[in-house]
Amino acid sequence: MPSTPDPRPSVFLPARKKTLAAAALLAVAAFGLTACGSGDDAKSPISVISEETDSGKAATVLDQPFEKPDLVLTDTHGKKYDLRAETKGHPTLVYFGYTHCPDVCPTTMSNIAVALKALPKAEQDKLRVVFVTTDPGRDTPAELGKWLNGIDPRFVGLTGDFATIQAGARTLGISVEPTTKDKNGKPVSVHGTQVIAFSPKTDGGYVLYGEDATVDDYTKDLPQLVRGAKP
Repeated sequence: MPSTPDPRPSVFLPARKKTLAAAALLAVAAFGLTACGSGDDAKSPISVISEETDSGKAATVLDQPFEKPDLVLTDTHGKKYDLRAETKGHPTLVYFGYTHCPDVCPTTMSNIAVALKALPKAEQDKLRVVFVTTDPGRDTPAELGKWLNGIDPRFVGLTGDFATIQAGARTLGISVEPTTKDKNGKPVSVHGTQVIAFSPKTDGGYVLYGEDATVDDYTKDLPQLVRGAKP
């Protein structure tokens, strides 16, 4: 009989010293989640280890880059979208959220959209921004397309089977829970709020941004991310 998997997602916390062994971070399992629009004070799980801490930078450079999730989902045109194949060799930002989120999700995507417009046209064309819904029951391809068109029509929206989405997020240390209802009966999707940047050189997820990253942070860092350099 197969063993029962540990229900706790893998979560990595930021290094508190300039140099800290990744193995020590892996031993830490206490974390919180963000429930968009729920009024919950919990914080999202933040990841991994940076080469420099207390540097004032929004970006966390990961000591051990994440492998790009093996996700095959449905895009806003109703077509199959293989994340690895479609973004191979492209600088890519991946975010898990949902369209009915009233705060963190639209703010994050809007910040990236504004920063993207500051890039030269050739670099804009290289970058892939992928929004994976955490609420596939409501986020149909049409709903995703309508929402993303209001932010930046170049952004890729993906939906599909929740278990597949949840498993893909877990490989990046991002926790996603099924949509539930709050005390007022309002549906709420609880999810981590990290943006993971993947290198065009290695396709590895090597930089992480939390929900506090601003337009200025992305504007400053995107030129480096497009080249696969460290911000």
